[in-house]
Amino acid sequence: MAKTGRNNGGPTGGRRDQKNKPESVDLLEIGPDDGNQLLEFEGSSGQKARIKVIGVGGGGGNALNTMIRSGLSGVEFIAANTDAQALEHNQAMIKVQLGAQVTRGLGCGANPDRGRASALEARERLQEILEGSDMVFVTAGMGGGTGTGAAPIVAEVAREVGALTVGVVTKPFPFEGKVRMRHGESGLKQLHGVVDTLITIPNQRLLALAGKQTGMQDAFKLADDVLLNAVRGISDLITVHGLINLDFADVRTVMNEAGVAMMGTG
Repeated sequence: MAKTGRNNGGPTGGRRDQKNKPESVDLLEIGPDDGNQLLEFEGSSGQKARIKVIGVGGGGGNALNTMIRSGLSGVEFIAANTDAQALEHNQAMIKVQLGAQVTRGLGCGANPDRGRASALEARERLQEILEGSDMVFVTAGMGGGTGTGAAPIVAEVAREVGALTVGVVTKPFPFEGKVRMRHGESGLKQLHGVVDTLITIPNQRLLALAGKQTGMQDAFKLADDVLLNAVRGISDLITVHGLINLDFADVRTVMNEAGVAMMGTG
């Protein structure tokens, strides 16, 4: 039975039972499949769906800059970070300082607990910015402090305001160390519990595909490009004119009940 989409201006009901949540998936395994169709998704009122992409932490902010430079259209960009200097240089029009009192603009020092506390401090501001969204992409690099700790809080707020919430995150590269790998796995588990769909990009697989001679800077750029393609692959279905029109409530149902599908690149 299809699930009813949210009414205009109101959140959906309670969180879905965990047993009905789709599995988090690796390397752009997402739902729904059949990406070869051109679809035009509209809001239930006939207006265009309001889509926001929020980059959390340093990795999310870098991915956001890549999306902006690529000319990704039809979405609003929001940067959220504890590092005031990095936030200042981000290209997003909307910026949220996380943890002004917790970190005083100096970042989390790779401590996810400080990242979580920083997001909780800015929770009201996040809710204000995300209010009215039909769909929210939360992008971050798992393993550090801000992205790992704050992204689940950001996603939780997005779902509370009634938005279809999609996490698009990377796992750490092997050369980033065991601590970041452990933090990344913990962050993924927390994020999985508060999003509708989770797209996980394991950087070690990207590195294997790119070759052993790939430098660190090129490796991170490759990860940003894959994050861009993941977001664009979904947002273009909604914002680019297509052949089939669906009510946004139908889109919510498809994304919520999709299970596992795959979108390939290359």
